[in-house]
Amino acid sequence: MRKLLKYLKNYRFDTIIGPTLKLLEAIFELIVPLVMAKIIDVGIKNGDMAYVLKMGGVIVLLGVCGLAAALVCQYVAARAAFGFGTELRSALFRHINSFSHAEIDKFGTSSLITRLTNDVTAAQNGVNMAIRLASRAPFLIIGSAVMAMSMDMKLSLIFFAAAPLVSFVLYMIMSRSIPFYGKIQKKLDRISLLTRENLVGARVIRAFSRQGEECEEFDEACDSHTAAAVKVGKISALLNPLTSVIMNLAIVAIIWFGGYRVYDGALTQGEVIAFVNYMTQISLALVVVANLVIIFTKASASAARINEIFAAEPSVKETAKEPAAVLCSAPAVELRDVVFSYGGGEPALNGISFRIMHGETFGIIGGTGSGKSTLVNLIPRFYDVSSGEVLVDGVDVRDFPFSQLREKIGIVPQRAQLFKGTLLENMRWRKKDADIADIDRAIRISQSAEFVSKLENGYETMILQNGKNLSGGQKQRLTIARALVGSPEIVILDDSSSALDYSTDYKLRKALSEELSGTTVIIISQRAAAVKNADKILVLDDGKAVGLGTHAELLEACPVYKEICLSQLSAEEIEKGGQ
Repeated sequence: MRKLLKYLKNYRFDTIIGPTLKLLEAIFELIVPLVMAKIIDVGIKNGDMAYVLKMGGVIVLLGVCGLAAALVCQYVAARAAFGFGTELRSALFRHINSFSHAEIDKFGTSSLITRLTNDVTAAQNGVNMAIRLASRAPFLIIGSAVMAMSMDMKLSLIFFAAAPLVSFVLYMIMSRSIPFYGKIQKKLDRISLLTRENLVGARVIRAFSRQGEECEEFDEACDSHTAAAVKVGKISALLNPLTSVIMNLAIVAIIWFGGYRVYDGALTQGEVIAFVNYMTQISLALVVVANLVIIFTKASASAARINEIFAAEPSVKETAKEPAAVLCSAPAVELRDVVFSYGGGEPALNGISFRIMHGETFGIIGGTGSGKSTLVNLIPRFYDVSSGEVLVDGVDVRDFPFSQLREKIGIVPQRAQLFKGTLLENMRWRKKDADIADIDRAIRISQSAEFVSKLENGYETMILQNGKNLSGGQKQRLTIARALVGSPEIVILDDSSSALDYSTDYKLRKALSEELSGTTVIIISQRAAAVKNADKILVLDDGKAVGLGTHAELLEACPVYKEICLSQLSAEEIEKGGQ
C-alpha cells in the first residue's frame, strides 16, 4: 500500500488535519471519565446538584466539540480518499493503455476491469479508514491506559494483563484470514469474466440454448466466491466475541479488585467508575482496530494486485522521440527474416520475408491459425518481433514514434468494433478534424453510402455500444470507412469482408483498386476470390511462408494455394484470375 500513497500528495493537508481532529476528539473522550468521577465523588457524594449540572454541561460541551471535530474529519477524509481513488484509477487506466497486446492478453480484460473498479475501491476505503480511525483507536487505547495508571498503578495492571491476550487473538485471527482476501479477489475476477462473456455473447448463448449451462457455471463461480467469503467471515466473526469476553472479564476484575481498593481508601467510587469507562473505551477501540485490520487487509490485498499492474512494463515501448526520416524509394512495407512467438513459446511466425512496394495491393491467405493476423499486427507494432526486422518506408518500426507510425496505417481488425456515439464521431477516430468530404469518400469506397443515406439522422445517427443497432455487414463496412478517413498511406484489411455478400465484397474490392491506386493495400482473407487480383499474394501455412507471387504463379508453384483455390472457386474462375 505504501507504493500507492504518492497519489495522496495533493491531499497532504487533509491527511494531516483529519487525524489531528480525530486525536482532538479522542482527547475529549478521555476527559469524560474524569469528569464523571468528579460528578460521583463531589456532586453526588455531597448532594451538590448545581455541581452535578455544571459538570454535566461540561460533558455535553465535550461531546459537541468532539462531534464537530468528527464531522470535519469525516469531510476531509472523504475528500482525500475519493481524490486518491480518482487519481489512482486514472493512473492505472493510463498505465493499462500503455500496454501492448501481450500484456492485455496476459492479465485478461475481466481481471483488469476488476482491478480498476473493486480493487481501487478497496484501496480507497483503506485510505478513508486510515485518516478517520487509524490514529484515533490506538491513541484511545494508549491514552486510556495512561489515564488509568495515573489514578492507580496497581489496578491498572489489569489493563496490561488484558492487552497481550487481545493482541494474541488479533494475531491468530488475522494470520488465518489475510490469505483468503487475495483468493476472494481472484474468484471475483472469475465472476467478472463469466458476466462479461455472457453479456457480450448473449445472442450466441440463446442460439445454442445454453442459458441453463451458463447459469450453472455462474452459480458455481458465485458459490465458490461465497464459500471463501463465508470461511473468512467465520474466522473474522470470532474477533469481536473473543475480545469482548477478555475485556468484560477485565471489567469484572476492575470492579472486584477496585472494591477492595475503595475499602482500603486508595481509590474513590468515582475513580472505579472511571476505570470501568476507560476499559470500555479500550474495548470499543479494540473492536475498531479489529475492523480496521480487516479493512487494511483487504486494501493490502487489492493494493498488491494494483501494484502488479503498475509493475508490468509494456513489452512494446516507444523508444523514438523524434519523427523518423523515411526513404521514399524504399518499399512501403518490408519484413526481413521475421520470427515471432507469443510469450516465448513455439514460433507463431518463422522466417517471414517479403516486400510490398508503394501503391501495391498485397494479399495474404492461409488456413485458420496460419499466422495471418499475427503478421499484420507486427506492422503497426502491436507486438515486437522476436527476431528479424519489420520496416515501413525503409525504417524499422521500432525507430518510429507510435503516432507517426500509426498515422501512416489504417487498420480494419477482424472483429468489427464501433463505439457508442454518433456515426460522425465514429468516423473521426483516425482524424479528429476530418471534413465531411473526406468522410463521404470513405463511406462511398466502403460501400456504406446506400444504407447510410437511408438513416433518418444521417451522420448524427446514434451508434449503440459495439454497434448493436447495425448488422454485421454494416459494422464491417463502417469500420473500413473509419480506417480510410484521412487517406492513410497503408490500409490493412484483416479479413474485414467476412460478413459481406459476394456482390458487395466484389464492389468493395473494385472501389479499393480504383480509388486507392496510390495507397498500399494489404488484404488478409481466407477467400481466394478476395486476394487473387492482388499484385502479390503471400501464402502462409503453420506460420511459414510457403508461397509468394501472383495468382497465376502460385497456381503453378504452390500446392497449398492451389488447394485453397480448388476448394473455393470453379475451374473457370481460377483460370480467369479476375473478377
